[in-house]
Amino acid sequence: MTTPSPLLSRPGAVEAAGADAGVAAHYGEPLREQRALAAGTAVVDLSCRGVVTVTGPDRLSWLNTLSSQQVTGLQAGESSELLLLSVQGRIDFDARVIDDGGTTWLIVEAAEAAPLAEFLNRMKFMLRVEIADVSADWAVVGSTKAVPEWSSYLAWQDPWPHVSAGGYSYATVAEQNHPGLERPWFEYLVPAAGLEAAVDGRPLAGVLAAEALRVAAWRPRIGAETDDKTIPHELDLLRTAVHLAKGCYKGQETIARVHNLGHPPRRLVFLQLDGSQHTLPDAGSPVLVGERKVGAVTSVAQHYEMGPVALAVIKRSVAADEILTVLDGDEPYPAVQELIVAPDAGQVVGRQTGFLKGPR
Repeated sequence: MTTPSPLLSRPGAVEAAGADAGVAAHYGEPLREQRALAAGTAVVDLSCRGVVTVTGPDRLSWLNTLSSQQVTGLQAGESSELLLLSVQGRIDFDARVIDDGGTTWLIVEAAEAAPLAEFLNRMKFMLRVEIADVSADWAVVGSTKAVPEWSSYLAWQDPWPHVSAGGYSYATVAEQNHPGLERPWFEYLVPAAGLEAAVDGRPLAGVLAAEALRVAAWRPRIGAETDDKTIPHELDLLRTAVHLAKGCYKGQETIARVHNLGHPPRRLVFLQLDGSQHTLPDAGSPVLVGERKVGAVTSVAQHYEMGPVALAVIKRSVAADEILTVLDGDEPYPAVQELIVAPDAGQVVGRQTGFLKGPR
């Protein structure tokens, strides 16, 4: 995002930092805003997001050959998620995908838009596709409910936590018990010039509210839960962003090998943090078992019901019932882990027992 959102001029607005710079972290009452966002009465300015378009008759079949997701038959208005991986199966790009029948829209983190457009342009060859970074022309607005008055806007609906066609769940909870069901999520594409008019009269929540609901839903975010070694299995992204039966694409060998024969080396966990300090650790703080570092906190939030919570990526070998400690400087935060990715995730071929059961 090149310019700050016009909604930063609203009373009480405090600008966010990091990946969300340019929009409001909150408007003066973070927890009240979070309740309103969860209830569906408030919307959140996400115009810090990047938007890349792909047009042309070959767009879906071409994206299908490049990505982890089956998008050839994507219908107009249908939402999906795709990953672009390295040869080693590591996540390079994570895009929210929606097609309007003539254009495929990719909603990404702000820092991803230009590199993604550049990468896609390098991969065009002789195909009938055109790629454009249109981040400056479009704003993204998030909501936990569909907004009837915005029916003319294209809306991406997060498939999380449902297991998409061709996907696979690494969670130890059944889909009907997944906490992500408490956070339906829509991202509307609104012309940037019309952002203020679109939200006029609507309560606004800051990105702190959206992040707290995301963490509580166990929803990973690129740039937060990922680093240069992350593979999708570690974050339960086979659930929504990978089609295990589609044709060849870069990184597919790693996806198949780890899923069928191996185990991801790390796993995503949800942490309930001790709230007695009345402070929060920073993202990046080490996670310890005793004095041994076993991972790092990736996202931290103050949830309006649960208090201080976090996501962390830790070593697969850490016992599921281990009490962890998050260390921020000299400040220890005892943390109880809830499994997101099962410790025995992967090795599906021949699976009979464990946290995850094999297919019938």
